[in-house]
Amino acid sequence: MTTTGFRATQDGPVATVTLDRPQARNAQTPAMWLALADFARSLSGDTRIVVLKGEGPSFSAGLDRSIMGEELGSVAALTPEAAADRIASYQAGFSWLRRPDLISIAAVQGHAIGAGFQLALACDLRVVAEDVSFSMAEVTLGLVPDLTGSKRLVELVGYARALELCATGRRVGAAEADRIGLANLVVPGAELESATSDLVAALLAGNLHAVREIKALLLAAMGRGFPEQERAEREAQTRRIRDLAGIGE
Repeated sequence: MTTTGFRATQDGPVATVTLDRPQARNAQTPAMWLALADFARSLSGDTRIVVLKGEGPSFSAGLDRSIMGEELGSVAALTPEAAADRIASYQAGFSWLRRPDLISIAAVQGHAIGAGFQLALACDLRVVAEDVSFSMAEVTLGLVPDLTGSKRLVELVGYARALELCATGRRVGAAEADRIGLANLVVPGAELESATSDLVAALLAGNLHAVREIKALLLAAMGRGFPEQERAEREAQTRRIRDLAGIGE
């Protein structure tokens, strides 16, 4: 399937989304974000894994600068409430990658700047090529990260590091990304596809329902105290044991 700025394919339980504007370093547009949200709603219920990657040497250089002025002017002309609603519709193109019924993997090479960084952050896991360059560059435009990336960045690297990265917009290479927790795996660029495929295979080898319960437990863990998380663990394990024993609800 081909749509606005990306193409998507389905191979059994694995959906692959490829950003497909290599001539523009896969720069993103609001139309792309809306189309990604639409694509998510169309996903088969059998989908277990989503792989997100970029065509060409870059993952994504962020928002397309050629339309930036027009887009910012359009949002500025709205009431604050309407502007917030507009941005919420864009965020939906990112937030679906955290769905508890899916595991999302970003295969990242070259530039992952601004919205590109946030799209990689929206995924559960990141396989990173050695030439990667992450940057939360919104501050250089007088803007803030607003495409769901701020919370995930704090979760991965901590508040102080996240503040420094967002407030300076500096570049982060593969070695630092690995060291501070942005990358799950760093590989040579030539091995990015095979390493991602190996990770997909390992994830598919796990019990579908157990993996979904695990993701739900971990997603909610940051917002719970120990007693609440322990209760959630008990409830999830009880569901798994009953299911494995063939006992219905």
